[in-house]
Amino acid sequence: MWNPMRGWLHGLSRRMRKDSGMTTSEYAMGTIAACAFAAVLYKVVTSGAVSGALQSVIGKALDAQF
Repeated sequence: MWNPMRGWLHGLSRRMRKDSGMTTSEYAMGTIAACAFAAVLYKVVTSGAVSGALQSVIGKALDAQF
């Protein structure tokens, strides 16, 4: 009983799955987008205002009274 059901479900899942993954061009675009996002994030984090705020938060955390 289970073998016909398993075969039917396997066939159904194969018909529903039209795209099995990304192509090379999609990988390239994803890599470029990730690198661009990393560059923007690096610029934001290393800017003066954000760097000062992070140092302030870390300084307050280390100087906290227990």
